[in-house]
Order: sequence, then C-alpha cells, then structure tokens
Amino acid sequence: MPRLLIISFLFVLLFNGCSEEDASNPFVDEPAAPGSLVFSDEFNYSGLPDPDKWGYDEGGSGWGNDEEQYYTRERIENAKVENGILTITAIKEEYSGNQYTSARLVTAGKGDWLYGRIEVRAKIPRAVGTWPAIWMLPTDWVYGGWPSSGEIDIMEHVGWDPKVVHGSVHTALYNHKIGTQKSGQIVVDDPFDEFHVYRIDWFADRIEFYLDDNNYYTFYNENKTEGEWPFDQEFHLILNIAIGGAWGGIQGIQDESFPQKMEIDYVRIYASTE
Repeated sequence: MPRLLIISFLFVLLFNGCSEEDASNPFVDEPAAPGSLVFSDEFNYSGLPDPDKWGYDEGGSGWGNDEEQYYTRERIENAKVENGILTITAIKEEYSGNQYTSARLVTAGKGDWLYGRIEVRAKIPRAVGTWPAIWMLPTDWVYGGWPSSGEIDIMEHVGWDPKVVHGSVHTALYNHKIGTQKSGQIVVDDPFDEFHVYRIDWFADRIEFYLDDNNYYTFYNENKTEGEWPFDQEFHLILNIAIGGAWGGIQGIQDESFPQKMEIDYVRIYASTE
C-alpha cells in the first residue's frame, strides 16, 4: 500500500468517532476512580430524612426566582424515607400563604466538601411547572452573596422541556442573571420513568458533569480570579423540587398533575483523587 494511503488510513482510524470537543486529543481517558467514601445515605430506614445528615431550608419567599412553593421543615408529606427511597413530594395545597408545598433538603453543617465526587441516583418528576434540582451552594460564602461565591447545579430539569437535563455553574462573571452562565445539556428519554446517576467530579482545575458515567460537560478553572472560579471553598448538597418560577414556570403550572415526586435511591460523596 502506498505510504500516503497508509497515513490516510491511520488518520481515519485515529479520529473516527471523536466529537469535535475531543478532536484535539482522540485518546479520551476513562473517568477517574473515586477516592474514599466520605458521606453517604442509602436510605435504609423509614420516616423523616436522617437529621444527622439532612437539614431543611424553609419558607415561601420566592427564593430569588419567583418560585411558588413553600418549603416545609420535617413534614413527612413533603420528605420521607420508605422502602430504601427518599421521596421529596410537591403538593398542590394552600400552606402559609403559598399554593404549593415542597421540601428543600440540605447537608450544610452536616456534610460540606471541597473537591471530590458527588453522586446521586434519582428519578425526577414529570409535570409542566416543576423545577427539580440536585445542586450545591457554598457553606461559608467566602466571596460574598450569590452569585459571587458560586453555585454548582449537578442536575436541573424543567417540566416543560421534559427530556433535557442541565448541568451548570454560576459565578460573579458567569451567571444566568446576566446571560453568561456556563452549562451543558444532555437528552434523556426517561428521566421520570427510570433512575439515573447524576454526578460531578470536582477538582481544583475543573468540574466534570456526568449522567450515568457519560461526561457531557466540563467547566475549567481559567486561573484568573474568584469571579470566574470561586470553587476553592467548601460547598454543601441540596435536593429540592421548586414549582413555577422564572425558568420552571415559563409555560405555566400543570396543577392537575400534582402531587409530583423526586425519588432518590442514594447519595454518595467521595474524596478527590487529585
């Protein structure tokens, strides 16, 4: 075979099947193995979520996004563990001046981490007007209030766009209020019918977003200022279903579909290996 044809053949083998993002390095590494397990809840008990691991954000003030739910505290109708599953339930009901109730569980002060793998296996609700999220906020707000100290959205979903899952970060210079947020999306046929693993691998130089071991987005540390990268401080985990709001409520709220549930099979946090 002529030398030129051999070179062309090898080139095709090398680059065939690589995405544009990977083309600069066709030898894409396998995801790194996790470090030691530092926090977990397998939900192998019944009743309210374990108070040694979970606290609550409570209230119905709109939460900065014109949301319509009231987040309750230690109310089993909105957050309970049964048969190995944590269920967060959003209900259409009048409660403390709001027309919906839900729960927003947080690990702040009970589980706070800098770097590592954060992994949640979950099934999300199915209704227009729901806005479930698995996400993280800073515990000590080192660089000031939102968005200066950052936000990491491991999974966001809006019911009016049912097959798209989002992974995002927000910082002082990259956030949705000014239209500069950094995010990736992945199409999922059945996020409300099947459990999927939503995950980030968070390192000092990047945050990798995964769905079922598929890396669909990576946000890199540009090594400039905390305006781009405030992710050098401890964050805690949040699980919630919001109702309506500036994003979730764009196409209204499908009241006849309530109650709506997010089911969580497990939460596992691993130490960083870098």
